[in-house]
Amino acid sequence: MVKQLLNIPNSAWAQKVTIWRQIKDVLFIGIGVVMASIGLKGFLLPNGFFDGGAMGVSLLLEILTPIDLSFLIILVNLPFIYLGYKQLSIRFAVKSTLAIFALALLVHYIELPVITADKLLIAVFGGFFLGSGIGFAIRGGAVIDGTEVLAIQVSRRSSLTVGDFITVFNVFLFIVAAFLVGLETAMYSMLTYFSASRTVDFLINGVEEYLGVMIISDYSDEIKKKVTYDLGRGVTAFKADGGFGEKAKKPDRNVLFTVVTRLEVTRVLTEIEKIDPKAFVIQYPIKDTKGGMIKKRPLH
Repeated sequence: MVKQLLNIPNSAWAQKVTIWRQIKDVLFIGIGVVMASIGLKGFLLPNGFFDGGAMGVSLLLEILTPIDLSFLIILVNLPFIYLGYKQLSIRFAVKSTLAIFALALLVHYIELPVITADKLLIAVFGGFFLGSGIGFAIRGGAVIDGTEVLAIQVSRRSSLTVGDFITVFNVFLFIVAAFLVGLETAMYSMLTYFSASRTVDFLINGVEEYLGVMIISDYSDEIKKKVTYDLGRGVTAFKADGGFGEKAKKPDRNVLFTVVTRLEVTRVLTEIEKIDPKAFVIQYPIKDTKGGMIKKRPLH
């Protein structure tokens, strides 16, 4: 109905939504790469600080070895990109690869002045810029720190949640760092990680690993088929009556509910918009899930 009123053919509307989504993805990833490079070159690298996750591993190896950080960023993240390809999609893997290579190039070639020598400011603002970079990259459908991809894989094969795995991984990383580079540096780096993780959480709307998505649309059957068969996610349909305006006269409407990971929600919303740009979509955070399809069938 909406597309007929707008006089836009289905294929043309879907193409328009796809192009606009791609433009936003490029902008988000570009902003993310720049922000992360500022955090690295302006704060963390000149002072020997590091972060958690794959980026933390790269920074720790840069401190302990003569290998250039730009090369380490690519090397450490390659396994996570492969996991992303297997779990999510080749599109996700390609975007993440380009984002990581762009970050490596900026880290290698740009030079920034040392912004501050205060260790507390370095830890807080270094984490803020690095977390902003990671968060914007995720908003663009990519990663520049692949630990979360590994965490999703582990959660699907064990009783650990995504949050549990990331916590265990980083605790181990900081314990190793305390022995290798000193307790004080490790403690400040823990503050960097906390600042970065809070910033990421803020940018991607919530600390939880999964999002519940409720969809109310006159095109519920089409959306259900798209999410179930093309995106590989389970959908529950609830029978409901409309409660506002003309929709109040339409009984036995379907309200759809599905659960996706943070990395998958952008694609789901894009596919919904292609079918019905006026769909009423509600998102809310979920701490974790058990059973069903969420930990068994990846998006293709």
